[in-house]
Amino acid sequence: MAIPVLMVLLCFPGPLASFGAAVVFVTAGATDFLDGFLARRHRLVSPLGKFLDPLADKLLITAALIMLIPLRGVPAWMVVVIVGRELAVTGLRAVAASEGMILAADRWGKLKTFLQMAAVTCLILHYPYQAVDFQRVGHALLWVALAATVASGCSYFWGFLAQSRAGAG
Repeated sequence: MAIPVLMVLLCFPGPLASFGAAVVFVTAGATDFLDGFLARRHRLVSPLGKFLDPLADKLLITAALIMLIPLRGVPAWMVVVIVGRELAVTGLRAVAASEGMILAADRWGKLKTFLQMAAVTCLILHYPYQAVDFQRVGHALLWVALAATVASGCSYFWGFLAQSRAGAG
């Protein structure tokens, strides 16, 4: 529900629409995080939840980044790398699961998600508030998020290779 609202708000110019879009984005990300946290804490984790929870993060961030390409000058190649990593890791997890392996989220993945959320929030705001140039901060954070995204992707592939070798040996 949040993604269509976010996309509509991003189509309107002005600080008020940007602020509203940022509120929707942050709220969606925070409620998704809280939902996952509570599910783990109360041991209400299900196979469907394990699949849908990361998918919700990916859809929210991907939709926002794609919208920000023409609106805020986010480089399309960066979005391709970020989305490509998400697709590659999702595919790798499916292959691992078919071989009885579990590729759990690690610190890199959690850091990657946090940095992407922070960068996208700043890029959605993009107007200067209280002398903070959110556009510049967002672009700088996006570079850091990109590095964490690539590192996280490599970590998943190394983990898969290590489990494959251990299982074969």
